[in-house]
Amino acid sequence: MAEPFRDDKDWTWVLDRVCPECRFDVRSFERSRIGAMVRENAASWIALLAGDPERLRQRPDERTWSPLEYACHVRDVFELYDERLRLMLTLDGPHYQNWDQDDTAVEKDYASSDPASVSRELAERAEALAARFDEVSGDQWNRTGFRSDGAAFTVESFARYLLHDPVHHLSDVGAR
Repeated sequence: MAEPFRDDKDWTWVLDRVCPECRFDVRSFERSRIGAMVRENAASWIALLAGDPERLRQRPDERTWSPLEYACHVRDVFELYDERLRLMLTLDGPHYQNWDQDDTAVEKDYASSDPASVSRELAERAEALAARFDEVSGDQWNRTGFRSDGAAFTVESFARYLLHDPVHHLSDVGAR
């Protein structure tokens, strides 16, 4: 299984500079746009998932996920981050459990998923996450949470960090 963005690697550098691979700059937008940007990103994935199912399942090589597998990952990222955001907004300084995306891909059999089901689930999870971000205001943007490796995030830095992942993966599958 490919390792695009494991939780145990330090990818927090994307908060400080443009990603050299996908060219996304998480500093380039107002935080009030985060919910809308989650929805826009989800729409791109949904359009991609409407393509030929056989092509969606094709891996460029054995170590790189297929577009369908990346879409499953993004669906699960939206769900995971919605839960983590809920914790940040309701608890003081929550610590998140580790998430191994490669184990999840195997357990959920991403490669055999139905693209139409993934599309529906991704849309639902993106909307839930976007709606939660739409409700964030004032000092809530400064609330903190901690990843299992000790990386600390405010709600704002967490949101910006999150957005890089599905945007980068659109680039990975040639859809951006």
